Amino acid sequence: MPFTIRTNIIEQNQTKLSGYVPDLIDLLQTRMRFIPYIIYPSANQTYDGLIKAVATSVCDVAIGDITVTAKRREIVDFSTSIFDNSVRIIVRQTKTIDVDLLSYLKPFSLKLWSILLICVVYAAVLLCVLEGQNNEALQNRSIISSGAMSMWYSIGTIMGYGADFHVRTAPGRLLTIGLYLLSLVFVATYTANLASDLTISKSKDTISGIDDIKNGKIPFSRIGILVESAEEDYYLREISGGVRNYYPLKTQNELFSSLLNNIIDASILDISAIEYYTNNIYCNLTLAGKDFAPSSYGIVYPKQWLYGKDLDVTILSLRESGVLDDLKRKWFDKNVCQDSSSSYVSTSINMEQMSGLFVTFGLISILSIVLFIWKKRFVIKECPTRSVH
Repeated sequence: MPFTIRTNIIEQNQTKLSGYVPDLIDLLQTRMRFIPYIIYPSANQTYDGLIKAVATSVCDVAIGDITVTAKRREIVDFSTSIFDNSVRIIVRQTKTIDVDLLSYLKPFSLKLWSILLICVVYAAVLLCVLEGQNNEALQNRSIISSGAMSMWYSIGTIMGYGADFHVRTAPGRLLTIGLYLLSLVFVATYTANLASDLTISKSKDTISGIDDIKNGKIPFSRIGILVESAEEDYYLREISGGVRNYYPLKTQNELFSSLLNNIIDASILDISAIEYYTNNIYCNLTLAGKDFAPSSYGIVYPKQWLYGKDLDVTILSLRESGVLDDLKRKWFDKNVCQDSSSSYVSTSINMEQMSGLFVTFGLISILSIVLFIWKKRFVIKECPTRSVH
């Protein structure tokens, strides 16, 4: 699918063929004036098996998503390209989210956070010196209490929240301008970097391209390859060096079911097939990386076939007139998965991604409760003393 779609009509006890290839056969039949006798291959027929069927005169030609390769050209001939093709990786859609308790700190480096902390402490100490004698909020307090209030003012100002008291002196106001400047730059930069990090983390795939497969990012035994196919030839030639260390698959349906059932983690297949299947049938499978190994499909016919030149000229005329492009748009420009899921795709931030922030807030709230109980302890302790006097 959608090159050849076989539909059984039970009432008429017939099999109806539709798709890119049957439409192409009709066009060739009209222009070349032949009468086709179509044989539909069995479900377990391999692509190399179709090549051998033509080479041994089991059939006159083979038409379908058959890739032109040098190895196959040694025993048969191919027509002019009927479909431009390449190869791409297909994987399951990743839905797992790594829980990182400190993910909300990643927008800034450790060095930058350290400098920011030093700035807060420096501003707090300077505020005590500048405002200590003139600000009611800092008067009649111990050094620790005044320092804590100054820290509260510095942190609140940098975070853009502010504090529950105001500076009273001109030097204090000048210092506040500096804190506001820090707040303007740091908050904007933090927000932008955090949004960027979260967007990238949500779009990560298991692998990013064919180089990850070559480098062994996925175990080779977890990579599914169709046996006796152009993809198998590519894998043996470019990835494994002739070693059959992959997971062998006989049909495309077995390939898709193996991915869905977690038997394999990835596979490589012609881009025309997997784009159609991932867009219209298997919505929980997706493509990874860019396409590679450009090739083409051709009609297979025997060596020195009498009608080879006529076939090539007819196909070229169909291509030049845009008929083949019209066929491609008719059968491949569909996207059921995107249409059905577009209104349900959520771009909201998951709780797991912000779990570290909530843990930090929880720890701070616990510390505030401990501090509250600690102060109450002194109040309770003073009450019996006063009652005795």
